[in-house]
Amino acid sequence: MNGTEQGAGPHAGMNDLVERLWDASSAGDEYAAADAALAALDGGVDPEVFLLDVVAPVQARVGVEWAANRITVAQEHTATAINERVIGALAHHDAVRARRPADGAAARRATVACIDGEWHAMPARILSEVLRLRGWHVDYLGAQVPTPHLIAHLHQTGPEVVALSSSIITRLPTAHATITACQATGTPVLVGGAAYGGDGAYATLLGADAWASNGRAAAERLSGGQLSAPVPVHETIDDLPHLTDQEYTYVARTAPELVRFTLDGLEERFPDMAGYTDQQRRHTAEDIAFIVEFLGTALYLDEAEAFSGFLLWTAGILVARGVPAHSLLPALDLLDERLADFPRSRAILTHAHEVLRKSEVPGDGPAA
Repeated sequence: MNGTEQGAGPHAGMNDLVERLWDASSAGDEYAAADAALAALDGGVDPEVFLLDVVAPVQARVGVEWAANRITVAQEHTATAINERVIGALAHHDAVRARRPADGAAARRATVACIDGEWHAMPARILSEVLRLRGWHVDYLGAQVPTPHLIAHLHQTGPEVVALSSSIITRLPTAHATITACQATGTPVLVGGAAYGGDGAYATLLGADAWASNGRAAAERLSGGQLSAPVPVHETIDDLPHLTDQEYTYVARTAPELVRFTLDGLEERFPDMAGYTDQQRRHTAEDIAFIVEFLGTALYLDEAEAFSGFLLWTAGILVARGVPAHSLLPALDLLDERLADFPRSRAILTHAHEVLRKSEVPGDGPAA
């Protein structure tokens, strides 16, 4: 449920609008950002186009710049908050108000929410605003929505569809349970976000009724007609029979112990740690925790590429922060030793080790 590529809209000067909003939000200038957005609508830019072809690419750029270590976490949060305020300001523009359904007019109803544990709410927020522009009654529930509260809301409001957003793949086990619970209410589920893969393969695996690659595609899919009623609810273990081996359960439940074991072992396997500051050690512990969490998710999905893809992304992040990519290899070796009795875990770790060893991370060279 992300936006489209920069400059994809039909209006001339879209790239200029992207740059103006980026300059303002990255500088922390809320007033300049709001002025740029409102001036664009005053000048005739369609509000939906502005949301999908300006705000969405700018927000995507925020993530890219953070990953490249060109902006801090604080700057990332500031820019995101400003982009949220821009969306709020646009909602009160005459061009947006004119698109509201007439009083008493029947409107299709949708619930839009983020999976529990998912804090990246901007894609869901943009989709909500686009659907409102298209005449929908939208209940936007925001980030990190606990599944029981979401289900209670569906029972109370009876929407035509629930749209669930998740950007982080480690939220997919929770997403699976949430999809199934929503379908048990008779509500079809459309999912979107980077967590589901570029082709939506994980959406199919987890039984979603529909998937969309970005906000425009989601709005078009929903505007094109009602989704079919969900199939009868099925048990998770029937969806994913590989879970019977209990490897996912073991890794998820023993994650703290796996992190401690790996961190202790790195003291010997990666001599550079001897010179680490307390802050560097905390960051290392956080990185290992993420590795274990992603390993668990790969086991849940039975998808080795999900883990190796995360490792390559992590390698790029580390290199941008001055840490060699090959520092990940001893952590994989230690986990492999600890999980010696778990064949799927070892296969996933071996695959990731080989991919990382053969890769060339920009700025680092071969990770070997």
